[in-house]
Amino acid sequence: MSLLNNVFYFQNGIGVFANVFLLLFYIFIILCHRPKPMDLIFCQLTLTHTVMLLTGVFVWVTDMFESLNIDNDIKCKTAFYISRVMRGLSICITCLLSVFQAVTISPSTSFLANFKLKLKKYISYAFFYIWSLNLSFNSNLIIFVGGFTNVSETSQMKVTKSCLLFPISYIIKALILTVATFIDIFLVGVMLITSAYIVLILFRHQRQHKYLHSLSCPRSSPEKKATQTILLLVTFFVVMYWVDFIISSTAVLLWIYDPVIQSVQKLLMNVYPTITPLVQISSDNRIINILKNIQSKYYQIL
Repeated sequence: MSLLNNVFYFQNGIGVFANVFLLLFYIFIILCHRPKPMDLIFCQLTLTHTVMLLTGVFVWVTDMFESLNIDNDIKCKTAFYISRVMRGLSICITCLLSVFQAVTISPSTSFLANFKLKLKKYISYAFFYIWSLNLSFNSNLIIFVGGFTNVSETSQMKVTKSCLLFPISYIIKALILTVATFIDIFLVGVMLITSAYIVLILFRHQRQHKYLHSLSCPRSSPEKKATQTILLLVTFFVVMYWVDFIISSTAVLLWIYDPVIQSVQKLLMNVYPTITPLVQISSDNRIINILKNIQSKYYQIL
């Protein structure tokens, strides 16, 4: 367990640092420049992942230092509510990212091309509905999650060292799990469909313009590079999501708690918010140029 804890804190440290750096960059772009719609989406995704990682650290740190002057029940309700809301926002915004890019690169003859000029307006509405849906749907955790108070209570299931799920009737548990699964499957399905559409467009574009390229590998255009980055993020998210979904659903249905399994699940949940900013930083020429300028100035000072 100590090894898993060390890996968890190392992973979270990298993830928080990368996400905070990226969040500051997008805030600067939004406040000081004319942001692209994609910047607004990435900013929301980065904010979500930053809060998600910090919430995970908060839960584990307060488990280690139980003497902190924080009411255990309030701590558990707050931390798990925020954690679930951020998880829901992550999947929704990643889905929005995939749909947005599919509309952006769609040919002028396609049906999706009609929405290109209204993307910025639709994104504002999308953000409102995404936040409203996740804040309201996950409010049930305020009722069903609490501080660990009765060790002998077998109907309670621990989810961390000091937090638990209260007994839930099978009907309510099945209803919540069914609705949550339906929403997640729908969003993942939209991601897969839009990703397949994007791949098809890229394939057709490559075939139609093959005569323009030499035998050597051409330099990717910014649009193509952004599209490949989003495809990578969506693919990675879908894989990590289903692994986490299988583990968490099994634990809830069987009503079991295993510290090792929970630790592994936590690591898997944090892989996507940790990897995402690193992929974004390495694929955004604006950030790369800033880092190069900082590096050159540093060497000049030396």
